[in-house]
Amino acid sequence: MAQKKTNTQQTHDRTIAVNRRARHDYHIEERYEAGLMLQGWEVKSLRAGRAQITEAYVVLKRGEAFLIGAHFTPLKQTCTHEIADATRTRKLLMHRKELATLIGKVERAGYTLIPLDLHWTRGRAKLEVGLAKGKKLYDKRADLKEKDWQRQKERIMRHDAKS
Repeated sequence: MAQKKTNTQQTHDRTIAVNRRARHDYHIEERYEAGLMLQGWEVKSLRAGRAQITEAYVVLKRGEAFLIGAHFTPLKQTCTHEIADATRTRKLLMHRKELATLIGKVERAGYTLIPLDLHWTRGRAKLEVGLAKGKKLYDKRADLKEKDWQRQKERIMRHDAKS
């Protein structure tokens, strides 16, 4: 009899790559899910978990969104007649209304589009894109202090529970 997976197990199984620096460097206002236009070898390397989006960013050109700087490492058994470019520009697939709102916010309000994570949804590779504003240095310091304080509280609570 097969066991039912919990929600956390399902999210870990479907995650390919996460951009942890994004939450450290930016205030994320909104999140959007976009499809990716991929080649066959890229899908195979994603299934093997060979993707990196930490240095990637999203650009809007001529009413379309593109992922630049994402690195998908090609597998050794990649097709010989196809040249595998690991860092090529990939088109993002989004609804026209979503693109229109993103274009307005990026051009007028000074927001940035950051890739947050790469995951599988119903067998298709999806990219979660965040509409973000950059953090100042003092914001980053405040976040680190808050994180340290949360850690200390957990230690104190564990110590008190043992006593």
